[in-house]
Amino acid sequence: MYLTMNRFKVVPAEAQAFEDMWRGRDSHLKEVPGFVSFAMMRGPERADHILYASHTVWEDEASFKAWTTSEAFRKAHSGAKSSASMYQGPPELEVFEAVQVLTP
Repeated sequence: MYLTMNRFKVVPAEAQAFEDMWRGRDSHLKEVPGFVSFAMMRGPERADHILYASHTVWEDEASFKAWTTSEAFRKAHSGAKSSASMYQGPPELEVFEAVQVLTP
């Protein structure tokens, strides 16, 4: 299992627009080999931002890397809103490889 996480610091006044953008976006992930799941998470609110994290689970690192060079990736990011006023800095990508996984 391989997890990629983007952390977004969103200006509070832009939180609804950010959430609407993600809800209305076609990620094209379901058509990508190795894709397992996706979640956009809303985190703590600070004075100047609300922290969001997108979590995408992949079967392995190779599947994630293939996604980043795919046509599906280009389509998914083609309509991304790039308004600098929405964010407190650029998103921060973090990646994790599973050491242990427990399921029911």
